[in-house]
Amino acid sequence: MAQKTYLVTGAAGFIGSSLVDRFVERGDRVVGLDNFDTFYDPAIKRANIAQWERHAGFRIVEGDIRDAQLVEGLLREERVDTIIHLAARAGVRPSLEQPELYADVNVRGTTIIFECARKAGVKRVIYASSSSVYGGNKKVPFSEEDPVDHPVSPYAATKKASEVIAHCFHHLYGMDTIGLRFFTVYGPRQRPEMAIHKFTRMIDHGEAIPVFGDGSSRRDYTYIDDICDGVLACVDRARGYRVYNLGESETTTLSELIEQVGAAVGKEVLIDRLPFQPGDVEVTFADVTRAREELGYDPQVKVAEGLKRFMAWYRGQFGEAS
Repeated sequence: MAQKTYLVTGAAGFIGSSLVDRFVERGDRVVGLDNFDTFYDPAIKRANIAQWERHAGFRIVEGDIRDAQLVEGLLREERVDTIIHLAARAGVRPSLEQPELYADVNVRGTTIIFECARKAGVKRVIYASSSSVYGGNKKVPFSEEDPVDHPVSPYAATKKASEVIAHCFHHLYGMDTIGLRFFTVYGPRQRPEMAIHKFTRMIDHGEAIPVFGDGSSRRDYTYIDDICDGVLACVDRARGYRVYNLGESETTTLSELIEQVGAAVGKEVLIDRLPFQPGDVEVTFADVTRAREELGYDPQVKVAEGLKRFMAWYRGQFGEAS
């Protein structure tokens, strides 16, 4: 099989760098685009991709998806088969504080990626959507056929907007535009402000975990290896305009998660009870029937095993707390 070239935006981030590993290991070429934003320490992102920086199958370009001239130039230089668009402003709660920034990066930036792809003749863009598009959906598990017209945070609204933009480019220009609704991804390299990483660090250092609400909210925690399997299956098989849920298709309450993280760390858990936050939802729960049938997606890693793997990575990175 001939080597293919993929442009991965957000290539140095948690999911992006994990995908870079998989692409390079299977013999593909990756052009990574990342602006090394200070949302969290850029040194963490640089470390994520350090092993590939001198590899012939990888090129990293520092730049912003909103820089149309840069993106157009990259697509002229490289014979890109598919764009994997992961770059975004992440997080529900920060989006309440900076809605204009989230719209600029996630909506305008995504539009620029699609338009540059069109101009360069790149026929396929696979992009990161989010389980947040389901809002306060009461029907569980969430199906791609469910209405997603009532997002409850600016972040969720930007991800819904990305799906609408993707449909336009498919309809007008015949591009393959495939959206992946990720459900609470965790694992090695997880961003430091995300729940499992944050809880682990705080328990390890004897700090009280802030718990918003009564702990009964449920999430479909999905291990990074399963997400990468789903993305690669999409790369190899998906065509047209399509949206897929990528989740574990099981839920864990916040209280259960904290208990399991505490057990994995092996230290006492301290709780700081706080009010339920605007923009949060009570449950996320993926129906992955479509992804199973069309992509062969088959998530394997249960939360207990995923936490064990995350903890091994965490100890390797940070060792024991003093």
